[in-house]
Amino acid sequence: MQNPILKQIPMWMTWSRVILIPVFIICYYAPIEDARFWAGLAFMIASITDWFDGYLARKFGTDSKLGAFLDPVADKLIVSAALIVVAAEYHENLWVIISAILIMMREISISALREWMAENNAREVVAVSKLGKVKTALQLAALTWLIYGGELWGVDWGSLGFPALYIAAVLTVVTWVQYAKAALPVILESTQN
Repeated sequence: MQNPILKQIPMWMTWSRVILIPVFIICYYAPIEDARFWAGLAFMIASITDWFDGYLARKFGTDSKLGAFLDPVADKLIVSAALIVVAAEYHENLWVIISAILIMMREISISALREWMAENNAREVVAVSKLGKVKTALQLAALTWLIYGGELWGVDWGSLGFPALYIAAVLTVVTWVQYAKAALPVILESTQN
């Protein structure tokens, strides 16, 4: 029999992403030395939990409807908070603003589309694609680097964050179109019934 505490780890990881939102924002704006480093670290930890909670839930056999619902909600909340912080920080850079807007629009619309598709027993049509996973990884890396914005180990992470965010925005549009095209037949069929 599995340890009941181990079975709870995936749900704790999901909740930790929500809890880390105020942590990274407070760190970001705190009048302390290395505030942005700590903010970037908090966001990076939250990003890492995104990759492990689903895997562990399946491994421990504890995946649940609540977990399946909360996981994408937690993802959207922390990414949205990070995009707002980054857009505010780099508000003079039009490409950062456009990228942030595109990513947020896509996240909200695809979440709504997935919910609608699930109600029509067709959620698998808009399941996360490999390109969608690449987009997410690049987006989370870009946001971590832009939140930190400094140099570490001789690397200017802030400078790396800009092109990574722009590429993530392009992948955002590409995957947005892919998911919409995949869902279109189901949408058209539902309008004829």
